[in-house]
Amino acid sequence: PEPTDKPEPEPTDKPEPTKKPTPKPEPTEKPEPTESPDCDNSKYSQALKLSLLFYEAQRSGKLPDDQRVTWRKDSALDDLIPGGYYDAGDYVKFGFPMAAMTTMASWGAVDFKEGFVRACEWENAKKMIKWATDYFIAAHTAENEFVGQIGDGDIDHAWWGRPEDMTMERPAAKITTSKPGSELAAETAAALAAASLVFKDDDPDYSAKCLKHAKELYQFADEHRGTYSDSIPDAGQFYKSWSGFNDELGWGAMWLYRATDDQSYLNKAKQLGLNVAGEISWDNKASAALILLAVETGDIAYASKAEQFCNKIFNETPKTNDGLVFIQQWGSLRHASNVAYACLYAESKGVLSNSYKASAKRQIDYILGDNSREFSYLIGYGDSYPLRPHHSSSSCPSSGSCGWDDFNSGDPNPHVLYGALVGGPKSANDYDYEDKRNDYICNEVTTDYNAGFQSAVAALVAMGEE
Repeated sequence: PEPTDKPEPEPTDKPEPTKKPTPKPEPTEKPEPTESPDCDNSKYSQALKLSLLFYEAQRSGKLPDDQRVTWRKDSALDDLIPGGYYDAGDYVKFGFPMAAMTTMASWGAVDFKEGFVRACEWENAKKMIKWATDYFIAAHTAENEFVGQIGDGDIDHAWWGRPEDMTMERPAAKITTSKPGSELAAETAAALAAASLVFKDDDPDYSAKCLKHAKELYQFADEHRGTYSDSIPDAGQFYKSWSGFNDELGWGAMWLYRATDDQSYLNKAKQLGLNVAGEISWDNKASAALILLAVETGDIAYASKAEQFCNKIFNETPKTNDGLVFIQQWGSLRHASNVAYACLYAESKGVLSNSYKASAKRQIDYILGDNSREFSYLIGYGDSYPLRPHHSSSSCPSSGSCGWDDFNSGDPNPHVLYGALVGGPKSANDYDYEDKRNDYICNEVTTDYNAGFQSAVAALVAMGEE
């Protein structure tokens, strides 16, 4: 998770490029991808397959029989609400970024389903989304009550080991009418509304269930307004709401409008007066909501805001020498992926007057190793990729003890964390990255980091890009 003070990066000397792969760890069983002669096998499809595997490594609760990441076992079965996803390299279940990543992943699944189908990954995509939405439905314990966090960040971060071995206290925190959390409730409403569209054809009953909870959570967010990180103070240490809750209210309204065609949701989104922001993130969805408004209304005023956003990102934001758009140091590759996806989507819907497709594709190609380091930031993709992600469970051997000695070891993680996207360079310098487990700016992995990237590669597969 990201500290609340978003510090400026220190300048670092430019190291020599790592062009040769570092020795790999002992092979862990690489899950078999769903291959058939009919499956697209482009580089973007390969990246899509890997990303979906990463989410299986992040599952909390009782694992299913078809679990492909088999070094992970059942864990946290005594949580107030079992299931859902561990946030990052740690084991807190932070509801706000979990909801945001679910909306972002569902956005790609709704609008670029063809990419998942071509890659033979549609079933896995639905499972990935449902692992989150089942948890959100269970966490919605009353109409105006939602469990927004399980685990304590400080207690959790003081321990290093396997989730299966956890013995620490895992308190649960919720939002209520007296302790409201509009960002959390509206973002979870967005996630469930988007998921209702994912499941609409394949599982209409589950789709309707998601939509029912989405409507109730949105009403809770709107009628009982308040900042979620004030009501769940521990979340504020790691995922404080910097942008306020209007962006989530607009974003949630747009997804409910897409799911219901109910004009009242569209009117709500319009009335919020959202402005273009310089990022799309777990915290700030204003620009994403404006892009949906442009697409759904056809209004030139919103189209110009979508254009303003993509132009701001790709023509006015600092770039590295290799062309990575650098928005901020925490999860720089996640930020680049999110904006790449949003602008690919906007362009595919015809609301932009200029083309940003090449610039968006450049971000994804950079991540996959088309950079001067010849280094892929997606674990398991290509010949040279991170071997020491800041990720507790994959740093532990298959048996025996695991603790801070494993954290401090310079050896590769015993388990390859297939499909995880690391944070990436921490400045607009392509070489400001090191594959070190203790560097949680460069080498942290989170469910949020992968979501926009996954949607972007699905879009590129659907577009027939190679």
